[in-house]
Amino acid sequence: MSGNTFGDIFRVTTFGESHGPALGVIIDGVPAGIKLDQEQIQHELDRRRPGQSKVSTMRQEADAVEILSGLMDGVTTGTALAMQIRNGDQRSRDYGNLASCFRPGHADYGYFKKYGIRDYRGGGRSSGRETAMRVAAGAVAKQLLAHFGVKVQAYTTRLAGISAKKIDLDAVESNIVRTVDPDVAEAMIAAIRAAQEQMDSVGGIIECRADGVPAGLGEPVFDKLDALLAHAVLSVGGVKGVEFGEGFAAADLRGSQNNDAMSPDGYRSNHAGGILGGISNGNPILLRVVMKPTASIAQDQQTVDENGNPLTISIHGRHDPCLVPRAVPVIEAMAALVLADALLRNRSSRL
Repeated sequence: MSGNTFGDIFRVTTFGESHGPALGVIIDGVPAGIKLDQEQIQHELDRRRPGQSKVSTMRQEADAVEILSGLMDGVTTGTALAMQIRNGDQRSRDYGNLASCFRPGHADYGYFKKYGIRDYRGGGRSSGRETAMRVAAGAVAKQLLAHFGVKVQAYTTRLAGISAKKIDLDAVESNIVRTVDPDVAEAMIAAIRAAQEQMDSVGGIIECRADGVPAGLGEPVFDKLDALLAHAVLSVGGVKGVEFGEGFAAADLRGSQNNDAMSPDGYRSNHAGGILGGISNGNPILLRVVMKPTASIAQDQQTVDENGNPLTISIHGRHDPCLVPRAVPVIEAMAALVLADALLRNRSSRL
């Protein structure tokens, strides 16, 4: 297995590298008859694309999506849906000094030991550019989920040590760090800019919620819904942790505090994050992911070359000083892919 395919029924395979000619995705299992809004797919890609703000990489890519198959007169046909975007602003020369050495914090060394060869131009498949086609596929999944009344939304809750104090879901797309608390947006932006000036980077936390998810999604034992969601979001580069509901805070609670009491109208709380026993319980699904600081920084760093010789490097090129704002739509996309697949799987769970 090459690890480029995700999902069971709603099955996604992506291809392409950061500095190759194009990136693409093939989705099997898209039901026929969905009136696909191509502008919505482009909108999601625009949320993720580089060069969109003063706190993102200055690489300029239109990320214009082209649908190659699986669509006729704007309606899905039930056959494989294929999409691609072309790369247009590669600057491979920026990576010339990295051809024979390993960047600290990157996948370079692991790729080299696994394959004996690696794409040093931006990291190839390990680059964040790879996530573009996840977002395109996620946009299709979101439109499928809308037929079931399910909505997925992610947002920044913590960045560079600054935490959101309130939740205003309508404010997320009105600030460039995509925080749910507009009152702390400027402080978060200032923290990113300060790190930039010091040739450094920062990380943060993204929260993702899914509303309208019916009870009963997820499979017993190995394909628990939270296990699949964890697999999905942890497959995104830069994600180093995930929690559901109370998450790690549950370690300090008692069972009487952590249990979600029930009433004839449903659950009285949502400490479990909408999933119990690996199966959705009808509450909103709530998860959070930790994004590490961007590994590519312009400071001098110690490393070794392919022969094990020590050396000092600085990483040139155009890189996000913080992964969090552009990762928000990626986390949404991965959650949407899992939920779309789970909904389709669940249609065969009983007569």
